[in-house]
Amino acid sequence: MTENEIASGIKAGRFDRVNAHVGGIELVDIPPGQVKLSDRRTQRSWSVEVGPYRLGAVPVTRSQYAQVTGHRPGGGPGDRLPADSISWNEAVLFCNALSERDGLTPVYRLGADGEVTRVASADGYRLPTEAEWEHACRAGTTGPRYGRLDDIARYRGNSEDRLPEVGTRRPNAWGLYDMLGTVWEWCWDLYDPDVYGSYRVLRGGGWFDEHWSCRASVRRRSHPTVRLDDIGFRVARSA
Repeated sequence: MTENEIASGIKAGRFDRVNAHVGGIELVDIPPGQVKLSDRRTQRSWSVEVGPYRLGAVPVTRSQYAQVTGHRPGGGPGDRLPADSISWNEAVLFCNALSERDGLTPVYRLGADGEVTRVASADGYRLPTEAEWEHACRAGTTGPRYGRLDDIARYRGNSEDRLPEVGTRRPNAWGLYDMLGTVWEWCWDLYDPDVYGSYRVLRGGGWFDEHWSCRASVRRRSHPTVRLDDIGFRVARSA
């Protein structure tokens, strides 16, 4: 799908997949499909089938995070700024707290040793898997990006060296904003447990990254306790 086809589809309303504002989080229906993941370090690639699910139209904002947790990331104003400096562990706790607030079954079970497991039957909020994230980011496209970078992303070339608000650039064909740029987004998956232990996957690139980091296939990793000002997350729900 070309950039012009995407733009025409958005303008014509053919790609309006927004489901609902659920608990203050705007979710988008994502269709099932297959995505091919790859890792440059290991020169490995693999295909994953994904079923239908729902994904936040934008990364979780500071305002949304504060409404659920009582804590405002970054310590300053800016309701439409993404919730940055959030660790993977904190993102998981947010998902559970949001689920409980909205009367849903929390997805994550936290063990006494800090281990996090998923409850497969739970209907609450969760982090997307890495395959779900890339499938949603691509939105039917096959190139490195779903549009011209300056049109779709806030990155080092146009962020003016500061954290941008969410939703200021064009969405992809499925109505998802900021899948590239703005903040790196936590995924559920372990990066490579044999080599990196508990490190989790990050996707999408951030506001201070060069253009080569803002591509649909780029993978980053970090420890689940790490907080950085270019890391945030968006929530998903199983269909």
